[in-house]
Amino acid sequence: MDKIDVVIVGAGLAGLSCAWVLSGHGLQVIVVERGDFAGSKNVTGGRLYLKPLKNMAADMLDGAPFERKVVRERWSLLGSSNSLSIDHTSDRFRNDDHSCTVLRARLDRWLSERLMAKGVFVIPKYRVDDLLWEKGAVAGIRAGAEEIPAHVVVAADGVLSFMARKAGLMPALSPKACAVGMKEVLELPEDKINDRFNVDTGEGVAHLFLGDVTKGIFGGGFLYTNKDTLSLGVVAGIGAMMGRTPTMDASTLLETFKERYEMQRLLEGAKIVEYSAHVIPEAGYGGIGRLCANGILLAGDAAGLALNMGVTVRGMEFAIASGIAAAEAIVEAKASGDLSEKGLFRYQERLKETFVLKDLEGSKNMPGYLDNDSFFSYYPETFPGLVEKVMWFDEHPKGPLGKTLWKELRSSGMLSMKRLLELYRIRNI
Repeated sequence: MDKIDVVIVGAGLAGLSCAWVLSGHGLQVIVVERGDFAGSKNVTGGRLYLKPLKNMAADMLDGAPFERKVVRERWSLLGSSNSLSIDHTSDRFRNDDHSCTVLRARLDRWLSERLMAKGVFVIPKYRVDDLLWEKGAVAGIRAGAEEIPAHVVVAADGVLSFMARKAGLMPALSPKACAVGMKEVLELPEDKINDRFNVDTGEGVAHLFLGDVTKGIFGGGFLYTNKDTLSLGVVAGIGAMMGRTPTMDASTLLETFKERYEMQRLLEGAKIVEYSAHVIPEAGYGGIGRLCANGILLAGDAAGLALNMGVTVRGMEFAIASGIAAAEAIVEAKASGDLSEKGLFRYQERLKETFVLKDLEGSKNMPGYLDNDSFFSYYPETFPGLVEKVMWFDEHPKGPLGKTLWKELRSSGMLSMKRLLELYRIRNI
């Protein structure tokens, strides 16, 4: 069989974005996907930041089936018996398309259908078993007895990319460098979502939770509002779960989260229509290995391009941007006639010019900063408890508010050197 120009493994946002750009340059492209359709196995909390992609995605996302524009940001610290929340909104968020909620089964499938209309083959139910090699370079893929020779392979097959490891580009993930995410999509009428979350039609909420949701270990909960569904889930560090005594069953975290008083009213009457689980890269900038070799490029989660910033989690816009950058690098390399690692290295240079590696490098200290149980146990217990004591009035004299606050800060240990150093380290993240 003659070689095609590019075969892309994985019909997620990285792979589909790469195919979109390549198809505009007249290259022969095939996208293979092991799921029943594009998006059927792709899991995400559900939020896409649009502003970073404004000058890169061009018309690719025109008319995309986004769910709601995020106009409210909420964060909650969950103690064992109380909680403290911050709710932010502004004219800037309401008047601009800053970010939106998405359902990947809809978005990815929509993009794959646009690609097929342009003549790109997107082949579902196609599990890749191995890479083809030729003179030390990747030269295609093998699925069972079938082979697809190609000048370039793009590995966009997710965080557990076996192709990245077969090509020697990524080491095996350590438990500490990844987390497991469990997610439900719950059906709820649009008018009830608008009412319960205090938003208008088309407006949405992004809500993150820390503390008791993961029983004090690394991770958190999330809730995103869609048009007529909610995306609800829990993420927990795999290494943290393995090191916990007594051991913890990750599958029960989501159920206990839903039983919290804070969640019951929001979820009342909601019907589960989808459940999924997924491994998530958590190493940030330090988890990025080599991004290309002879005849192969890595994109999206397969390249480790994800960032937990504590107050938000980013990944989808990195996937799209990396797919676009990979395609542009392939076009340049093919024109020069050099598809070796040297010819494809322009991919990494392009990523350095974009927000992807700039943002990841700028937050390179974040994983180390978050590797502290205090942020998932001590602070979520302390701050809600502090507010509770300040706001509690009974038959006993309260005393001056300032003295009450100072007493509780001292007794809680918030003024200890350890806590002050933790807060001081914020300047480096």
